[in-house]
Amino acid sequence: MQRGRGFTLIELLVVLVLLGVLTGLAVLGSGIASSPARKLADEAERLQSLLRVLLDEAVLDNREYGVRFDARSYRVLRFEPRTARWEPLDERVHELPEWLELEIEVDEQSVGLPAARGEQDKAVAKAPQLLLLSSGELTPFTLRLSAGRERGAPVLTLASDGFAEPELQQEKSR
Repeated sequence: MQRGRGFTLIELLVVLVLLGVLTGLAVLGSGIASSPARKLADEAERLQSLLRVLLDEAVLDNREYGVRFDARSYRVLRFEPRTARWEPLDERVHELPEWLELEIEVDEQSVGLPAARGEQDKAVAKAPQLLLLSSGELTPFTLRLSAGRERGAPVLTLASDGFAEPELQQEKSR
């Protein structure tokens, strides 16, 4: 039996795996994967996904949900009709990164974000700024997320007119 010249499938696969590993290391080493713009986009996409899921849950469960923002975090709330109060959906509060700047407008009115609450205030859920209703509607809002206040910092906008799902858009840098 005569052996043909060339590379075997195994040899080609090993070379492809090595190239993939080296490319991955080069991307991680260059900082592309962890740039401020990428981190900002990840945080904005996380929030967009959360709002979409909550909107679907509100319709499916016939319940009212809300999101309460403060300067350094946000938390999901659910309206309890028996007590007529907003209760935390769970005990988790999503802490925002230190570098992230957040601005919110509700019904085209700027909303001042309260400072981070103390431990005693965390037990008492205040009314949310964003409502996600069982009718499929949500509070019209514009949420600006930026990677700091310095000039040239990337800015993303997450917005909804109250009927459409929240859309993420890139703004011009500051």
